[in-house]
Amino acid sequence: MLDWVTDPQIWIGFFTLVALEIVLGIDNIIFISILAGKLPPEQRDRARVLGLAAALISRLLLLLALSWVVQLTAPLFTVFGHEISGRDLILLLGGLFLLAKSVTEIGHSMDTPHGKDKKAAAASFASVIAQIMVLDIVFSLDSVITAVGMVDELGVMIAAVVVAVLVMLFASGPISRFVDTHPSIKMLALAFLVLIGVVLVAEGLDQHIPKGYIYFAMAFSVIVELLNIRVRSRNNKKVPEETEEKATP
Repeated sequence: MLDWVTDPQIWIGFFTLVALEIVLGIDNIIFISILAGKLPPEQRDRARVLGLAAALISRLLLLLALSWVVQLTAPLFTVFGHEISGRDLILLLGGLFLLAKSVTEIGHSMDTPHGKDKKAAAASFASVIAQIMVLDIVFSLDSVITAVGMVDELGVMIAAVVVAVLVMLFASGPISRFVDTHPSIKMLALAFLVLIGVVLVAEGLDQHIPKGYIYFAMAFSVIVELLNIRVRSRNNKKVPEETEEKATP
């Protein structure tokens, strides 16, 4: 019964799946971080925990309903020669929702100066959790389909998903605070969400875009922006020093 414990293939599949689930969860963390940032500071940690708890529950429920998930790939109807399945429909609606939400947030960020009008811009706790749960279903579907394609043992899938979500939970706090502190990182994160929304819509239309390219572009952009933040920080330190030197007789 516990033969899987000594099977190296299962352990390799487990750790590989954990890594993939964490990578696939990056967009979920970004989305939760940005939405939680619209709440008052005392509610943000609670929103992140509830959001990731909803992500875990939705993933586990989908894993326990594997037969239903498999049926989602069956065509429901055809549009302009494209067969649309239940999975495609969920990805299309989720992608359009993510596009609309991220573009709206970009417009709001450009209209509202950073650090000002925070009370007016604050969203209700219930609306933030509701939006997180809607996108959790879309992200969970992608995550579960990946798990089903990689591992045969249901217990291994569930363990990998739980470990990945726990890692995301510990990482979400620092990531959220970093995004909230640096407006340029927040804008970059919103641009990522626009990109992910486009990818979801494309996937829903059977246009597969390799995720590796997307995540590489995201990682490269983040590294460049981190270098920019460091340069700006050094320049800001130099300006007061130069001012003090000029003021000294």
